[in-house]
Amino acid sequence: MLERLACRLGRKDEVPNIELAESLCASMDQEGIREIAGGLKSAEASVANDCVKVLYEIGQRKPELIAGYVNDFITLLSSKNNRVVWGSMMALSRIAPLRPEAIHARLPEIITAYYKGSVITVDNSISVFSQLCKANQGYQDEIFPFLLCHLQNCRTKEIPQHAERMRVCIDAGNRNDFLAVLTSRMNELTQAQKARLTWAFSPGHSQDRSHLHSNTGR
Repeated sequence: MLERLACRLGRKDEVPNIELAESLCASMDQEGIREIAGGLKSAEASVANDCVKVLYEIGQRKPELIAGYVNDFITLLSSKNNRVVWGSMMALSRIAPLRPEAIHARLPEIITAYYKGSVITVDNSISVFSQLCKANQGYQDEIFPFLLCHLQNCRTKEIPQHAERMRVCIDAGNRNDFLAVLTSRMNELTQAQKARLTWAFSPGHSQDRSHLHSNTGR
């Protein structure tokens, strides 16, 4: 499988990596995916970079095929290779709905990557945190204040995108706090940015999370 990576084909574009991801999804080739996951540890940065690309592209299409590598992705958040770091966070954002417990168990590492990471790492960490909040009320009690603090202090241009990433975990219980933070920053936004957030102020936009009671004991 590694010979099908863009770097091994002498290509500088991502098309071979995307095609490989699509092929692995179509064939449900677990052995091939295992080989690609092993390539994340390659001493060749180009190989590791292409492998993480293949894996998060798989995660976009069939996240269950890479969910078993959740701990590998978390470990790679401390890599010195920034491409692997943000690619791993992107992969985690895809599989967070499937492996919330495993991710929560290593939450400090996710938070460290959030503080140290690039813009793309931070973007995708917001999705990870939001999915954890959605998965379990206890996780929400712990993590949602952190998300609100982020939304209160992030760069203005990030507000619409990050609010949208948080959308999956907004419910009747936290909606008012969420809207209070958004409202406090509305004067900073352009009309286009405000328009992007109209969903947040529309009645009935909250997610139905009643099915979570069986998971939380509440």
